[in-house]
Amino acid sequence: MLFDVTAVLAKTLLVLGAVLGLTSLLTWMERKQSAVMQDRLGANRASILGVRAFGLVHIFSDALKMFFKEDYVPPGGDRILHTAAPCIALFFALMSFAVIPFGDTLTLAGRDIPLQVLPLNAGILFVFAMTSLGIYGTFLAGISSNNKYAFLGGLRASSQMISYEITMGATLIGLLMIFGTLDLQEINRAQGDLLWGWLPKWGVVLQPFGFLLFLIAGMAETKRVPFDLPEGESEIVGYFVEYSSMKFGAFFMTDFIETILIAALIATLFFGGWQVPFLQSDGFHLPGGAHLALGHLAVVLLQAAALGLKVFFFCWLLLLIRWTLPRFRYDQLMRFGWKFLLPASILNIFVTAFVLLLLR
Repeated sequence: MLFDVTAVLAKTLLVLGAVLGLTSLLTWMERKQSAVMQDRLGANRASILGVRAFGLVHIFSDALKMFFKEDYVPPGGDRILHTAAPCIALFFALMSFAVIPFGDTLTLAGRDIPLQVLPLNAGILFVFAMTSLGIYGTFLAGISSNNKYAFLGGLRASSQMISYEITMGATLIGLLMIFGTLDLQEINRAQGDLLWGWLPKWGVVLQPFGFLLFLIAGMAETKRVPFDLPEGESEIVGYFVEYSSMKFGAFFMTDFIETILIAALIATLFFGGWQVPFLQSDGFHLPGGAHLALGHLAVVLLQAAALGLKVFFFCWLLLLIRWTLPRFRYDQLMRFGWKFLLPASILNIFVTAFVLLLLR
């Protein structure tokens, strides 16, 4: 019992540390990446004992600034809901990572430890449940601020996130029909198979159109450009316009955590997750019969590193898109979701079902 509890606590701390650490790094990456794209230096003024470290010190200076700023609740606002809203948004965003597998199984002291905080046979449903509940945080932020602009931002956020979550769910049905499970760990293991003896059976190979639809819908879920209508960074309509101090910091972190979550889901569902091509439990098995033996711990570390690199790449890609595309108008955003993405995801289901029927 003690071993199991210790293992769960260790996995929880590891996942939280990785997510929050990458969240902090993304605040710097966004500034530096936009600066490189716009041919300027970016954040580089903050320093510790004269050391600027390419602007990395801004991560700590931002945190200090948010901790020591005044915590403001607008007159007429609901203090309890105003405080609860960012906590709700942050909590459910972090909870979604509980079912993301970061490896297969670690054997330690004769015990098998699944490298997943919460092994669940309906992991995809759990993720969608958590992201759906996170909508309450954005809506309550708007309604508790006693500000018509914040209220408008909250309405935009809730309607946008509900609209695009339907498309996100529909795009995954084709993938679930192929793998036949809702368990993210089992989906990862299934992607370790090879097609024609050399091509990894990753979700993007089996569902390329579904991957594109999921990527677009996932970007809308993060509420960032070109889908940042709820926040309105260049205008005063955001649902957190009446927030300051660490309450604003919680919403700021939630945006980046949701970006990491979408990157992790893309990597897990469509790019093999922790799978490394040709890597099995005892080492690499290359086409042609070549074999490179590896120890158990080396295999586990390679799997975790593979997932980390894939997540980091898709975080970079999402930031790249964020600084490349212009914002939709709100009517364009809703029309795009309901009149193009949703019908396209339903078409993908029918095409997948037809192909599977032919291959039976």
